[in-house]
Amino acid sequence: MPIVVPILFAIIAVVVFLAGDRLRPDAWRQDDDEAAHGLVLDLVNMFFAAVVAFVVVIAWQQYDNAHAHTVDESKALIEVYSAAGDLSDAERLTVQNLVRDYTDEVVSKEWSFMDDHERLSEEAQEKLDDLGAALVAVQSADPKVIDARASALTALGTVEEARFDRALDAAYHLPPFLYIALWLATAMLMCGTVLSGVVVTRRSLIMTALFGLVIGGVIIAVYQLDRPFSGGNVVSRDAFELALARFESNS
Repeated sequence: MPIVVPILFAIIAVVVFLAGDRLRPDAWRQDDDEAAHGLVLDLVNMFFAAVVAFVVVIAWQQYDNAHAHTVDESKALIEVYSAAGDLSDAERLTVQNLVRDYTDEVVSKEWSFMDDHERLSEEAQEKLDDLGAALVAVQSADPKVIDARASALTALGTVEEARFDRALDAAYHLPPFLYIALWLATAMLMCGTVLSGVVVTRRSLIMTALFGLVIGGVIIAVYQLDRPFSGGNVVSRDAFELALARFESNS
């Protein structure tokens, strides 16, 4: 069905053009195809620009959201680490070490794992589960410890939510129909040099080559922005590295 619709409209456009040619006054007629060429090429250029703008906006928005999710996760990890400071010495060391281990696992191993597999690693998830189990196991009648445990568990919930969002981000791709529209617009734009009737000269060849370079650069930019954790423009791990630095300074 998606392929049939453009073909149907192409047929409709030709039918309208032929029928209109019979009905329009002679004064509206032109002796050459220059006006038609200009109209079609302008529409193709507008279509290509609109598709590229739409794709880039969506890809950049997804990239920005993925970065925001990493910041939320790292901030929540810092909150868990800080809240654990009011636990008993043994429980504090256990929880803070687990927070540090999980963060280090994300930075040192999971980031490259997301690049290769477009999903999160089971090892990092196991460390996060161990952290949750350690917090749940904290038992005390001391109000200060109870409050600290509650605060740490709340922050841990934020970590888990942000991690879930990061898992979705790692598997994200632009919808296939956008790539189809992008390549269709590119093909139409490249064919425009033939329809324009430009004579093949050394100058026109150089200009066409530069034209192709610009189009190729746009296509590369789109593919670089797609897939926030496994594309060419990967989301930075700076937020987690900053969290690790905070842990080291407070240890």
